[in-house]
Amino acid sequence: MTNASSTYLGILLGAIIGGLVSWWIYNRQQKTSKKQDHFIHRINELEERHDRMLKTIEKIEERNNAILNVLVELDKRITKYLADKS
Repeated sequence: MTNASSTYLGILLGAIIGGLVSWWIYNRQQKTSKKQDHFIHRINELEERHDRMLKTIEKIEERNNAILNVLVELDKRITKYLADKS
């Protein structure tokens, strides 16, 4: 084998190996990108659900506060009524 032919063979093998490594890296990046997209989509769904739950909790708290205010007012009226009666 001459120097020129071994040089060409080395270049060819280097190109083949480089192509395989490049394809492997590209393939791994594609898989990683798909997984990241899936996780981002899932996180967005969880954030939306979390926001809905927080809004529901806020409504429940507002309702509880309204009921508490009514009960406090009722307690004041009962206390005043009993104080006036005695």
